Amino acid sequence: MSSFTPLQQQVIALAGVVQAARMVDQVAKTGSYPAAFFEASLRSLFAFDAPTVDAVYGNIQGVKLGLRSVVDMLTDATNEDHVAMGAYVRGLLKLEDQFGKRPDLQEVVASRLGHVNFKAQHFSDDAVELAASISAIYQDTISNLPYRIKVKGNVQHLQQTKNADLVRTLLLASKLDPLRTVFSEYGLIARRLEVEVRWLQKLAETSEIREIEPLSPTSNAHLEAVLTSFSSESAAAVKAIERTTNHDVKAIEYFL
Repeated sequence: MSSFTPLQQQVIALAGVVQAARMVDQVAKTGSYPAAFFEASLRSLFAFDAPTVDAVYGNIQGVKLGLRSVVDMLTDATNEDHVAMGAYVRGLLKLEDQFGKRPDLQEVVASRLGHVNFKAQHFSDDAVELAASISAIYQDTISNLPYRIKVKGNVQHLQQTKNADLVRTLLLASKLDPLRTVFSEYGLIARRLEVEVRWLQKLAETSEIREIEPLSPTSNAHLEAVLTSFSSESAAAVKAIERTTNHDVKAIEYFL
C-alpha cells in the first residue's frame, strides 16, 4: 500500500521520466552524471514487481532529482537546460506511446532485461557494465521504432561509447511502465491464462479431437471476456487457488 495519493504517484512517475531526461542532457553536454540518481534509474529497469511507484526507484529519494527538475521546469520554463529537458520529455512520451503498441518488442526487452538482472545478481553489479548490456537492448529494439530521439550535446562526449551506453540506458529506463504488465507476476499469470484459453479453443475447433466438443459462440465469448477483463484482482484469485493446488497451471484451470 502506497503512502502517496494516486495524483502524487503520477507526479512521481513523471519525475522518473524527467530525471532520465535531465541526465541524458547532462551526459550529452558534459559527459558527467549524478551516480546515485543514475543508479536509481538503472535499477528501476529491474523493479517489475515493485509494490508502489516510489519503490521502483528504491524509495522517494531515488527520484528526488526528477522531482526537483519538475519544479525547476515549471518555475523557469525559458532556461536553456529546462527547454532541452522538456524536449526530451516530449520525445520520450512519444516514443513510449509507440513502444506501448508493440507487445512483441516489449516481450523481447523484458526477456533480455531478465538476463541482465541475472548478471547483476550473480556476476558483475557495476552500473557502467550493466549500462553496456542495456544499451545493446535499446539498439536492437527501441531504435527500430519509427520515431527516434535526437540527443544534442558535445560531439566529443557523445562519441564516447560509455556515454552513448549511459544515454540509451536512461532512455530505456524512462519507458519501463509497459513492461511491468509483461514481466511481473501479474503479467506471467495473464499470459499463462491466455495460453490455456487459446489451447482450449484450438482443441475444441479441431474435428479430429472427439474428446472435446466444439465451443458455442456463447462459450467463446465468455472466454474472451475472461481475458479482456483480467485484472490484478483476478491474478490474486489465481494465486489463492494456487496455494491450495500447489500447481500454477492447475490453478489457471480451476480459475477458468
